[in-house]
Amino acid sequence: MHIAIVGGGIGGLCAANALLRSGFDVTVHEQAATLREVGAGVLVTPNSIRHLHRMGLADAVETLGARIGAGSRYCHADGTPVGDIPTSDSAGEFGVYGMHRADLLETLAASLPDGTVATGRRCVGFSQDAGGARMLFADGTSIDADAVVAADGIRSGLQHHVVQPAAPVYSGHVAYRGLVPSEAVPEWPTDVQLVWMGDRQHFMVYPVRGGRLLNYVGFLPHPAGVDESWSGQGDPDELRAAFESWDPLIGKLLVHVDTTYWWGLYDREPLASWTRGRLALLGDAAHPMLPHLGQGANQTMEDGVALASVLREAAPDRIPDALAAYEALRKPRTTIVQNGARANGRRYDSAYTDLAQRDAEIADAAVFRAWLYDHDVEQDAREVLAR
Repeated sequence: MHIAIVGGGIGGLCAANALLRSGFDVTVHEQAATLREVGAGVLVTPNSIRHLHRMGLADAVETLGARIGAGSRYCHADGTPVGDIPTSDSAGEFGVYGMHRADLLETLAASLPDGTVATGRRCVGFSQDAGGARMLFADGTSIDADAVVAADGIRSGLQHHVVQPAAPVYSGHVAYRGLVPSEAVPEWPTDVQLVWMGDRQHFMVYPVRGGRLLNYVGFLPHPAGVDESWSGQGDPDELRAAFESWDPLIGKLLVHVDTTYWWGLYDREPLASWTRGRLALLGDAAHPMLPHLGQGANQTMEDGVALASVLREAAPDRIPDALAAYEALRKPRTTIVQNGARANGRRYDSAYTDLAQRDAEIADAAVFRAWLYDHDVEQDAREVLAR
């Protein structure tokens, strides 16, 4: 069976790897002229690391990523500790890694056979019937497939073929992000994640590329109207001023920031449906979420593994049923994570009348993180299909 994926980002390429591993004929169609991933760092957590291992990518993760370990913690704005940040699953088998988004994308792309990915392919039309699906591209060509996966992001061009697109929900915050060479701040630990929490804003840092670079993100309140783009040019002086009175360690890093990027933080309300017939939404096209649990990319990768798992046993004429099973498997979990990311943002930004209650919730975060990190979506799919 031929599965066509629209979108060559992390979600689309992870889904392609999972589907190929399950024996499908897969093509990926990316509208950009080259595969690229904007932004800086991404946390890759145990719930997706276990599947990257199964795809044979463990060595690449170890080589290109930075293992985050003991000493990772949540702090008040002045640096006093609040609680530890969990950095592995409950069994200690799979860890948390900081990776540059481009490195993760290239790792997923490099593991695909030549010819799997086609660039410069903007999908402009979709149709389906009982026997299959067809996609039309801007260059006038078309392809037929047994199923189509829309992994084309938060502004998905295929989403409206499934459900009325959801309106953006602005969080009231923007995120400044960038990279600093770790050698510029030798006093900074290169194997931990640190999160500082203050009044309506917070700051985090974690390593990427084996600890050679430090990825920082500063979250600040901002009026509505900020673009969702990750490539907006920010003002380093404004960023420094916002955290000037915080832990001096932050200032030692920010003094080395010459260029910073910002974007407005938006998500969407959970969609009524992810699938229609032979078309399925995946990743941000299905469940865009705020970054406050570090799960956007990880839930997207779980989607790809789940999709491959439910399609593995499906006959061509039962693909719509299999895609419906994929939605039923994934939607409850991603809805919890979407809502949990909003709630965690309020914790980080101290939106509490009683900070002791916030601190207690942060200190107890290990319970929720275990639920996130211990999840094996492939095993979950097998159990659902067996029932």
